[in-house]
Amino acid sequence: MIKYLGSKRTLVPQITDTIQALSGVKSITDLFSGTARVGHGLKGLGYRIHSNDFLAYAHTLAHCYVQADRPDVIDDASAAIEILNALPGKPGYFTETYCLQSRFFQPENGARVDAMRDYIDQMDLTPDVRAVVLVSLMEAADRVDSTTGLQMAYVKQWAPRSFNPVRLRLPSVLAQGQHGKSRATCLDATIAAANTDTDLAYLDPPYNQHSYLGNYHIWETLIRWDAPEVYGTACKRIDCRTRKSPYNTRRTFTATMDELIQATTSPYLLVSFSDEGFIPKCEMIRLLAKAGDVHIWTTEYARYVGARIGIHNPSGDKVGTIGKLRNREHLFLCARQPLTKLERRILHAQDGWEFDVHRCIPSEETV
Repeated sequence: MIKYLGSKRTLVPQITDTIQALSGVKSITDLFSGTARVGHGLKGLGYRIHSNDFLAYAHTLAHCYVQADRPDVIDDASAAIEILNALPGKPGYFTETYCLQSRFFQPENGARVDAMRDYIDQMDLTPDVRAVVLVSLMEAADRVDSTTGLQMAYVKQWAPRSFNPVRLRLPSVLAQGQHGKSRATCLDATIAAANTDTDLAYLDPPYNQHSYLGNYHIWETLIRWDAPEVYGTACKRIDCRTRKSPYNTRRTFTATMDELIQATTSPYLLVSFSDEGFIPKCEMIRLLAKAGDVHIWTTEYARYVGARIGIHNPSGDKVGTIGKLRNREHLFLCARQPLTKLERRILHAQDGWEFDVHRCIPSEETV
């Protein structure tokens, strides 16, 4: 899967262990699916998943990894990938914008991305196969980029991997889970929450001012293929200035999160949130405690690699100092009904996590 700030790659085992400890959970909604890593992992365990994300590239990832089922797509997707890998390069918008105006990719690879993306629009593919092929192209480009994992900037010297030729591979698409057909939607999270009925809702909202559209604007353009006007050194899409999420603003985060929690009707809510987020742990507890008992696990993890490099100006000169290198991730389980003794015993036994429980709305002081 693509490199992604906020990816739950290292936390998936704790997330899946928590969900597996809950009796009666067969269906799960992931309201901010991102790379679809969590949904993909849960689908592999047999759950029926509803993955949702408002961004086109994230929706396409979920369409590939959650909605598409391997027996239905593998033959046609493999054939399409073989054709695309044989195409010669043909420079176009992608090469001009992301290889010449900026320096995210080597021009030779940019020309091949242009050719392959144009050709995908000419192919007669089902929606599921098209999503798989688009994800294959996105991931192939990600393997030869020249960034530290974000598209807000490219590195001063070409990354060694950028010299590798871009080549598509078949993504790890799964068969349908035992509890039924999964699906992917591209909706506002609150709208998606109000229009779904699953046993558990997983919430991993944006937690600070950095927009995922701004962080991964190239993938949004690669999927939309709309040749947008761009601005700045990073050649960001012009709509990065206007497509704002209320979760990316401290002023609106709490009220928006509260509205989302109230719109979610699942018996269980599972929320992942960093200590770098707009609100402290106590405030998240207060919001969730309106809906039920709140159980909390906390763990530490290494920050994004850029935090270990420091702050540099557009010329590549170091102008800032390295901050903290580790974050604390909180996993909040809100149960609208009391957990059974067996569920509590299994949950408390999870390794590497500190555990606490709250049954009422806490005071405003730090918890």
